[in-house]
Amino acid sequence: MIPEPTTEAAAHSFVTGEELDRAALEVLLARAEELKQGRAQGEGRGALDGDSIALVFEKPSTRTRISFEVGVAELGGTPLVLRADELQLSRGESIADTGRVLSRYLAGIVIRSGSDERVAELAEAASVPVVNALTPRHHPCQALADLQTLRERFGRLEGLRLAYVGDGNNCARSLAILGRMAGVEVVVASPAGFRLEQGIAELTDDPRAAAEGADALYTDVWVSMNDEEQEAERRRAALEPYQLNEELIDLASDRAIVMHCLPAHPGEEISEEALYGERSAVWDQAENRLHAQKALLELLLA
Repeated sequence: MIPEPTTEAAAHSFVTGEELDRAALEVLLARAEELKQGRAQGEGRGALDGDSIALVFEKPSTRTRISFEVGVAELGGTPLVLRADELQLSRGESIADTGRVLSRYLAGIVIRSGSDERVAELAEAASVPVVNALTPRHHPCQALADLQTLRERFGRLEGLRLAYVGDGNNCARSLAILGRMAGVEVVVASPAGFRLEQGIAELTDDPRAAAEGADALYTDVWVSMNDEEQEAERRRAALEPYQLNEELIDLASDRAIVMHCLPAHPGEEISEEALYGERSAVWDQAENRLHAQKALLELLLA
């Protein structure tokens, strides 16, 4: 079945993840699993029949672009992949005016941007749903796939403990927001200068304490694509004690899984054994981007 939104916000945009409530999130994740299991039989085909969806990429992408482009097509819609330099944005047209115009042509807008403020402005001006496909502070679509992966592996979300180690970045923040909504205890271990804001999750500077008894261990890259070399070296030095490795895995639950949103740099934020070992759920996470995002598009648009 196609899920029905349970709040007005859920029927419009998905910018930080907080637009959902717990009931809508549970329906979305259940639908993602239905779409995954029924993919070969064409489950969901026609949900976006006749709809065109803009996929605006101000930043390079592998998983986000491919999963959204394939997902829209599998739901029967038409994906339009647009780079910022292909639009009048490159000549100074405002993101708000761009949203107003695109809303006249399209059923929805997915955007990957280097600015949270621009995405918020776009969502405010657009009259169709806007989906945040990544910004500096939020990566809610990744968090949906992460929750789907946890649900698959453990059969539930309520009461699970997830330890995130490393940079308290957009992935950590979205995990904290949506994880708490789903009943997952999210613990984030980061050094000073790399921590999330207080109140969003349980915070510590001790990766071993975070990993103790955890059901899932999670990390992300230490160096982003826009970090200059001097900044990159500073980040590596500060985050080196927070590598996700066998030592942390040994402290976690016997059933613990290893998670990473990719791309990964084995030997930096994660050991090669952790990334490619038998505990790794990383490739399931990557696949689940497709299914979770299809469920999200149905929720917002169908």
